[in-house]
Amino acid sequence: MAFIALLQSSPFFFISLVSILGLLVGSFLNVVIYRLPIMMERDWKAQYDDLTNRTPEEIAPFTLSVPRSRCPHCHHAITAIENIPVMSYLFLGGKCRKCKAAISKRYPLIEALTGLLSGIVAWQFGFDWACLGALLLTWSLITLTFIDIDHHLLPDSITLPLLWLGIVFNLFAVYTDLSSSVVGAIAGYLSLWLVFHGFKLVTGKEGMGYGDFKLLAALGAWFGWLMLPSIILLSSLVGAVVGISLIIFRQHERNVPIPFGPYLAAAGWIALVWGDAITYTYLSWTGAV
Repeated sequence: MAFIALLQSSPFFFISLVSILGLLVGSFLNVVIYRLPIMMERDWKAQYDDLTNRTPEEIAPFTLSVPRSRCPHCHHAITAIENIPVMSYLFLGGKCRKCKAAISKRYPLIEALTGLLSGIVAWQFGFDWACLGALLLTWSLITLTFIDIDHHLLPDSITLPLLWLGIVFNLFAVYTDLSSSVVGAIAGYLSLWLVFHGFKLVTGKEGMGYGDFKLLAALGAWFGWLMLPSIILLSSLVGAVVGISLIIFRQHERNVPIPFGPYLAAAGWIALVWGDAITYTYLSWTGAV
């Protein structure tokens, strides 16, 4: 009880604790981002391939916890002391302790990003149930962002529970009322579904994946239908700027798809933290207030 009282009475302590928790969660998210797509691919193959067509590596257990994390170059098992978020990377000089192969900078960056965003959420919401939900949403959006960047995939195993979790929180009107949450989930899915089929009808091409529909439906379930126009506009603007920049400065091929999920996730997180201000500004522009 004294510890809970300390969390309630000391915002600095609470924010610091949540930031450290975010660093630890970020380390776990690195595992999920790498392993979940492989697990999904193995499940798909298992449904269609005979065991005789699979390699011993594909048959061996592979989950979020098994096998232990190893260096991809020398297969050195990562010890606990080598797995301290950010600090281990700096202490090791960004290299494997055994073979000295370079460790990807993305691992500490994801850990630091998760810690930073978690701290901002704690600062914004304080010691409250809304903070718990906001942290779960933040961590899910980070995971979805990097999986989509790597594989152009938004797993149902994350987007669908995220949708239902938003509705559960809003049973108690944590972020919006229940009716707005349900309508937001429906409208979020249908809006991009209509865009998808309209674009396909006109061009004969698929402009986005079904995972994008489900992610926007989840964001609608969390924030309600009034927030959807702002999320769509913000994600589209950021996606357009980044896409054009990639084409101009990195000679990105125009026919190579750019995942839309990261921009939806970024817009959703901005709506989480500054949603009320965004909604008021949007309604002011439209003359509704």
